[in-house]
Amino acid sequence: MSAEPGPRLRGVRCGILTASDSVSKGQGADDSGRYLAETLQAEGAEVLARVVVPDDLETIARSLADMADSLRVDVVLTTGGSGVAPRDVTPEATLRVVERLMPGIPEAARIATAEKTPLAMLSRAVAGVRGRTLIVNMPGSPKAVREWMDVILPVLRHTVELLQEKRLEWGREHRP
Repeated sequence: MSAEPGPRLRGVRCGILTASDSVSKGQGADDSGRYLAETLQAEGAEVLARVVVPDDLETIARSLADMADSLRVDVVLTTGGSGVAPRDVTPEATLRVVERLMPGIPEAARIATAEKTPLAMLSRAVAGVRGRTLIVNMPGSPKAVREWMDVILPVLRHTVELLQEKRLEWGREHRP
């Protein structure tokens, strides 16, 4: 009898940022942020920060940098502000703070979710690294966030291990 594998993200430190003018004013619930927190915790991650900010480039950039630099989280997932509306500035804020881009993450999520809805093509989400922190933009809708998590969750542990320079054995299967 083999043991059931443990949570995929045990020990991974996370931050969640919701960018939304209405939610930041208390005019709506942060369903996507709540879903992310619950999913990450169910996978064994520790959620050290969960913030809601307005769709403001400087505020978003400052919050992302603070999570990476002061809290030293391994992963920051953002939700909201990655579409084409004039106030959607999360990708621009993320580009201000990351040092290296990881375009494959949002590309894979857009491709996978475009099979379900053509609206996925409207996402301008980006992903990148600041220091040893992975930052990934996600859509604002709870349905889209669930779909994106199905795509990115399998690679988060491996990405964190690479950023922490953990020695990985080549030739062995890398399991998510």
